[in-house]
Amino acid sequence: MEQAYNFDTIAQYNEFNNHPTLHPLVGIVDFSKAKERTGSRMTFGLYCIFLKDVKCGNLKYGCSYYDYQEGTLVFISPGQVIDVENKVDYYQPMGHGLVFHPDLIKGTTLAKSINEYSFFSYNTNEALHLSEKERKIVLDCFSKIEYELSQSVDKHSKKLIASNIELFLNYCERFYDRQFITRENVNKGVLEKFEDILNRYFSSDKPHGIGLPSVAYCAGELHLSANYFGDLIKKETGKSPQEYIQNKIMDVAKNKVFDSGKTISEIAYDLGFKYPQHFTRLFKQKTGMTPNEYRNLN
Repeated sequence: MEQAYNFDTIAQYNEFNNHPTLHPLVGIVDFSKAKERTGSRMTFGLYCIFLKDVKCGNLKYGCSYYDYQEGTLVFISPGQVIDVENKVDYYQPMGHGLVFHPDLIKGTTLAKSINEYSFFSYNTNEALHLSEKERKIVLDCFSKIEYELSQSVDKHSKKLIASNIELFLNYCERFYDRQFITRENVNKGVLEKFEDILNRYFSSDKPHGIGLPSVAYCAGELHLSANYFGDLIKKETGKSPQEYIQNKIMDVAKNKVFDSGKTISEIAYDLGFKYPQHFTRLFKQKTGMTPNEYRNLN
């Protein structure tokens, strides 16, 4: 039977990994000190970033599997559940990790920006794969935090630790931007599939049954998380997926408006709008005129 663990405190996670607790709200973990273990199911009430040095099974988050390699950074936020599957034999964990409790950053600048780091909400198949130079930067950031943990706690400790975590997360944002660029060919394939999904959506009866296509729907069709999908499309096009979808709605709408056999309300329902006035408002926002004005003009 698969083992299950809940980690709500730093002390619990440190004990699991055979580590002393130097600070109740933050820790740096050297997984080589942990005891051998098998795959398990783990629920976290902590922010965790793992830099694994060995493969330890197929990581599963929700219904997706992790694009997992040696030297991959794994991001976990409070409330997430991780399964390490297909690892029934005992193995020795290797690598390093940063774990911190949400209470650590309360009252800091990081508390205001933590939700902007969208990679905490990426699916497990959207890993950050590091170059050797990037790996060294990550370990250097961990080392600076570990240094602070080894010092006596004073009035500067919380600010310095939170600042170093924020610096590390900012580097991770840069590394993800690099990954989007280096995977440009893959990204273009996603963009083409996104366009195809929208074309097929509006040529089907889904607008009547589901309504307007959502970002979450399109991301799901591509087996991506909404956040990763949104960041990828933004990097590729300069537009958010929502803007991209709205532009596609307008392209389809302009052609439908020429069909004088249908009222504007009927066209709005055909596109998936629940209320015709919402269609009219969006149409005017995008074109500067109402659907009827556009129809009469043309």
